[in-house]
Amino acid sequence: GSESPLKEYATRTVKQRLHQRRFRELVVSAYSRRCAVCTIGTTDRLLRLLDAAHILPDHDERGLPEIPNGLSLCKIHHSAYDLNIMGIDPDHRVHVRQDILEQVDGPMLQHGLQKMHNQEIILPRREEQQPNQEYLAERFELFRAA
Repeated sequence: GSESPLKEYATRTVKQRLHQRRFRELVVSAYSRRCAVCTIGTTDRLLRLLDAAHILPDHDERGLPEIPNGLSLCKIHHSAYDLNIMGIDPDHRVHVRQDILEQVDGPMLQHGLQKMHNQEIILPRREEQQPNQEYLAERFELFRAA
């Protein structure tokens, strides 16, 4: 018998967040088209690696699609943030979970995550676009508890 998986499909009804594209444009622009953690971005091709990450999640009533509730993060740092592998404190400093800091793996872990530990993120120039410190503090507590 063949060991390859069979192709299977399901039809789903999904609730699409229509505000998401505009939120991404606003947040990524506020951060000068760069990842707040590693600064990748700038060129159009690399720009596609950037997401607008919510600080307070979309399902939280305060988690509005507004620039102060967003961070411009590349795909790897967005996932690491969502998975509590990486946290950002209210003073804009990156924290990487201790077990991840101790892990030995390839260059992406070493350069992409471990070396980001204790670095300050880049911020939008305009103060009113900078991340909401209360939201960062609340989200950082979730990271610390994980």
